[in-house]
Amino acid sequence: MSVNLAIVKRVARLARIAVTEEDANRMVGELNGILGFVEQLNEVDVTGVEPMTSVTPMQMRKRTDDVTDGDKAADVVANAPVTDNNFFLVPKVVE
Repeated sequence: MSVNLAIVKRVARLARIAVTEEDANRMVGELNGILGFVEQLNEVDVTGVEPMTSVTPMQMRKRTDDVTDGDKAADVVANAPVTDNNFFLVPKVVE
């Protein structure tokens, strides 16, 4: 994939970044260089290589996956004008 001036301007507009014509022309070359490097990485054979989370061998810290209600129901409805048993009470809007 290659980037042209129209793509750079479109991406800049989508990102809401003001880009001058001179900067856009410079970015075309820079982005094509980056994409070329990514294409080189795709050519590397990584079969048999384990994914790693760090360059030093270490176990990833994981928290226990416990399901709880959060014990925050009363705090959530504390500022509501009308509640009942930790539920918001709202006026009926459908007949």
